[in-house]
Amino acid sequence: MTDTIARPTPPTLGLQGPVVAWHDPWAKERSDEIMRTGTGIVYPSQDPAPTPGEFVRAMQELGAAFYVHHLIPSLAGQSEMIRDLARAGMRLCLGNEYGNINGPYVEGTNRYDVPDEMLAEAASAGILMGVLYDEPEHLQINAGQYRKDAFLPHWGATDGLSLPEASDRVASAVASRALAVRRILEAEGLRADAAPLVSEQVFPVLFHVQARGGMAVCPKVMKESFQPLQLATALGAAKQYGRDLWICADLWGPDVGPWFTRTSGFPGHSPEEFASALRMGYLMGPTHLFAENIDCLLRHEGGGRFRRTAFGDAWEEFARGFVPSHPLDWSHRDAEADIAFVHADDSNYGQNARLFGNRSLEAPAETQSVFHVWRLLSRGAIPAHGSCMHIPGYDFPRHRLKKETPIGDFPLERGREWGRGQGVHPLFLPSNNVLVYDETVSEKRLGSPRLIVAAGTRLSTGTLNAMRRKANDGALVVIASWLAPEAWRSSGRVGNGQWLVTDDFLGDERVREAIEPFLGSPDRWTQRFGGTEVRFAKGDAAGFTLDFEIARLRTR
Repeated sequence: MTDTIARPTPPTLGLQGPVVAWHDPWAKERSDEIMRTGTGIVYPSQDPAPTPGEFVRAMQELGAAFYVHHLIPSLAGQSEMIRDLARAGMRLCLGNEYGNINGPYVEGTNRYDVPDEMLAEAASAGILMGVLYDEPEHLQINAGQYRKDAFLPHWGATDGLSLPEASDRVASAVASRALAVRRILEAEGLRADAAPLVSEQVFPVLFHVQARGGMAVCPKVMKESFQPLQLATALGAAKQYGRDLWICADLWGPDVGPWFTRTSGFPGHSPEEFASALRMGYLMGPTHLFAENIDCLLRHEGGGRFRRTAFGDAWEEFARGFVPSHPLDWSHRDAEADIAFVHADDSNYGQNARLFGNRSLEAPAETQSVFHVWRLLSRGAIPAHGSCMHIPGYDFPRHRLKKETPIGDFPLERGREWGRGQGVHPLFLPSNNVLVYDETVSEKRLGSPRLIVAAGTRLSTGTLNAMRRKANDGALVVIASWLAPEAWRSSGRVGNGQWLVTDDFLGDERVREAIEPFLGSPDRWTQRFGGTEVRFAKGDAAGFTLDFEIARLRTR
């Protein structure tokens, strides 16, 4: 009898509900009474509303096993929605975005928590599998995004706190809410981890802090992200804290093109980029993967007749074709670093202010060293002044579309095209098996990277000592001078490895020369999962699409 090796559970696929295409099928006209997007206006629905049954069947025909549903704060139709999904055998992730935008808010915050009774009802029905918090990192830092009456960060005020204190304040608030949800699940006879809090994020900051508090990690891909940076940070946070990894393929974005367009920036990526991003996200081995939103995939023509757009075709090919033909024998939990980047997660994505939502603390210059390191690790492809496109230097084509097109003219069947070179968001950037850990990472969790880089504002004593031992065992450690104790501020050989101290990651020629052998090809982005390496290359000249290969590595 031959022993069989169990494969990891394949990623579960889902879809998020409509925000401009048609009414919430269960809340009907109530959908048009609230803001369902973060654009600051109420968008009228564009298509006739399907019935609940028609909508559920449409999702299932696209291959979705779960539905991401943001509750309308009035809770209109929500019990009926839970009942209908249970009858159809679909799972449910309940989200808080509409409440974040419209209120009501948890006292002293800009946060909407899905009411406990709705969580209990969905759990009792046996379909609850996640509680999604929409962009909590954004709403912690930029607390005035939706709520205008006061500056009240998502997880609570941090004014007057030091960076470590603010980090602990956020993690503690997350842990408190995670505990409350676990108790609801246990009261319904479910495992405490059956429906985790999920941190769905546009900015690549606070992944580690919120994971420390108990949240599953959910990076948005596409959007305005630098993909290797976003995913290396999320993978590292999930690995370090033992959390599930969800991935949101977010169709909102910066670009404009000759594709079906619901409104400015939606979709802000081409169908071809979407197809590549779905494959990219899947190959990271997440537990769950979903698209935001279904509006771009389907047009409802009435009477339950749905017509797929080019985006719907891309999703169906992915769900019905690519996924079954590419079973994974790895998961995100197998991620390993050849380059470990260690830095405190201080929430600076390039805004250089309001770290953790703290208005009274000037951002230390040391936080910007994180950007400098990514500039090096990406061979100059990632800017030296921020970690996503929401920084100076990027002019989004969607802004012109919004300015030139009245809201009543949408949707645009063929989008807009103003000539070549109008896109600003490629998927490809070079990176070579990088994982990001925070300042408390243990020696065991670091694994066996060949290069360790330490930047940012602080390191724990345990992590510093672990890095020194890794150097002794043969690794190259490049560390900011302000992080090294006096006795370790000299560069040189340490055991079988090397210890390199620098005041300036970008300006120090020794650093450039030392790390060059570890950076990999400028034409490749790699992410390693145990003995498997996923390799991405440009699928077109600009890197808006990806080619990939899966390589089996010899044991090092």
